[in-house]
Amino acid sequence: MQPLVECVPNISEGRDVEKIQRIVAAASTFDGCSVLGVEPDADYNRTVITIAGTPEAVSSAAFALVSTAIAEIDMQAHIGEHPRLGAVDVCPFVPLKGITMEQCAELAKSLAQRVAADLNIPTFLYGAAATHPAKSLLSTIRKGEYEGLEARLSDGHSPHDEHTRYPDFGPCKWSDRVARSGGLTFGAREILVAYNVNLSESDAKVAKLVGSLVRSSGRLIKQNDGRRMRFPGSLPMVQGMGVPLESHGISQVSMNLRDVNQCPMHVAFEACKSIAGDHGVDVPGSEVVGLVPLSAILIAGQWYAKEGETKESELVDAAIFGLGLNNLSPFDPKERIIEYALKEGGIQ
Repeated sequence: MQPLVECVPNISEGRDVEKIQRIVAAASTFDGCSVLGVEPDADYNRTVITIAGTPEAVSSAAFALVSTAIAEIDMQAHIGEHPRLGAVDVCPFVPLKGITMEQCAELAKSLAQRVAADLNIPTFLYGAAATHPAKSLLSTIRKGEYEGLEARLSDGHSPHDEHTRYPDFGPCKWSDRVARSGGLTFGAREILVAYNVNLSESDAKVAKLVGSLVRSSGRLIKQNDGRRMRFPGSLPMVQGMGVPLESHGISQVSMNLRDVNQCPMHVAFEACKSIAGDHGVDVPGSEVVGLVPLSAILIAGQWYAKEGETKESELVDAAIFGLGLNNLSPFDPKERIIEYALKEGGIQ
């Protein structure tokens, strides 16, 4: 069995089409892997790129992409709605077939070391590649974001402790080069679904409320005397936040479904829809960022399918319609479902 791995670099550029094309082109010339998806978002100022193929080819393509992204993107000028730490905010490896999570973690570690050594960039490891349990969550490493990185590397005030503050590889001090690149995060994880639910409001007031109620970490309550407590959210293995999407005049509950078996897409969608409805806000649809496993689409399709619809194609169509995946842009199953995209790209 030929091992197959997926790599999903998220670059901090979603507006300059020519710049994005040059970055993607750098990863498109390696035998044994293909670029399956490129999804820029101007509001987030972020592009999600999906590469899949043999481990060696994917790792080489990812390094070429990272090198080009660092040359093209200046974080000192970056503004966007999505949290980010550097020019390539995150670069996870995901096992698809014939490869273990431990092997994906080694791929992430090797790439992080190479980027740090060859490009003199601070790199962090997360997920299954984390060097300390405190570094497992991407959101923990990204605290303070790019704007807090100078103080973080200069022993200034930082929300980080000794376990998460410093990079795993590369320089631990601020410089002109680091000011331009920011910090890069590499990791290994299971397949997650980056999933956004669209709300018909422009200011994200309700979207932020919904995000705080559905995400697993829930809502933080602060008292005037400094005391804090947190009550948990309603959905398991979900990260979420509400953000405005100015280009469409709407808002989104932007979520990572970290395990779609524990929280299927239709559960996240209907939960957001129900809470937003309580506040008089419509939910016209949703979108998947990147690619989604067929199994996740089929589970949602079973919820929305009419009686007697049991064929794979019928369930796919039911999921697309029920979740409103065509709301903002066309959802082509051949391009957006991992198994179909691999087949279309000639990767089996």
